[in-house]
Amino acid sequence: MSRKGVGLAAFDRSRITSAQYASHGSTLRSTNAQAFETQLDVFRSLLQQFAQTHAKDIRSNPTFRAQFARMCAAIGVDPLASSSNSSQSAGGVGSIWAQLLGRSVNDFYFELAVRVVEVCGATRGENGGLIELPKVRERLVRSRMEGTPEITEDDILRAVGTLKPLGSAYSIVKVGSKPYIRSVPKELNTDQSAVLEAAQVLGYVSVSMLMVNLRWTRARAQTAIEDLVGEGMLWVDKQSPREHEYWSPGFMLESDEFQHGGSGGVAAAAG
Repeated sequence: MSRKGVGLAAFDRSRITSAQYASHGSTLRSTNAQAFETQLDVFRSLLQQFAQTHAKDIRSNPTFRAQFARMCAAIGVDPLASSSNSSQSAGGVGSIWAQLLGRSVNDFYFELAVRVVEVCGATRGENGGLIELPKVRERLVRSRMEGTPEITEDDILRAVGTLKPLGSAYSIVKVGSKPYIRSVPKELNTDQSAVLEAAQVLGYVSVSMLMVNLRWTRARAQTAIEDLVGEGMLWVDKQSPREHEYWSPGFMLESDEFQHGGSGGVAAAAG
């Protein structure tokens, strides 16, 4: 005796139940989204009150300024959003810095970005367009006028970030554990980054050093080094008795021996 098949009514009930679950899920998502948006509005309102109350500290205290920026990021507010992005919705008022704190803090970061570009441009011949973040800060601090706000590495990072909407080649890259500012439109590949990281230890690398420590073939080591030499990120010392050594320009410029002309062979090779 054959079993009775399932009728069409059962399929209809199943479809209705699925539709009801889908509708209920959509309602829950909409309710949760509205509640979340309400919470964000409350946070933004409190953030505005906080910024207005502590505007002076945010302007003058770099630590306080960095903490405020992290608070903004935590709730999805970009304190350095370009005015062009906000002008469509706010009638050209400008970024949240400009709205809440006046032009001074906003201008501080853009003016700092200009100074960072100047430092990178002035040192590009020495480092091939890759300079350590602390070295940039050192140069900026030396040229800082009396009475101007203190500059931190966090400030420099945010200033470099303001250049991105301009399609700029300026960006932050990590070589090993150290942050660098790259001012040339060229991405470092994995091998080049490894070579630069190795050069941080002694100030230089050689082909045999990379072959032994990184277990690379001679061709791989030579290719990575030659690419960096071509970009000016390593300088060649042809005076080494065993093999050519490839020095970090920043390390050479910092050494007393180089400053007093003792490594003229390296400079000539680099030039």
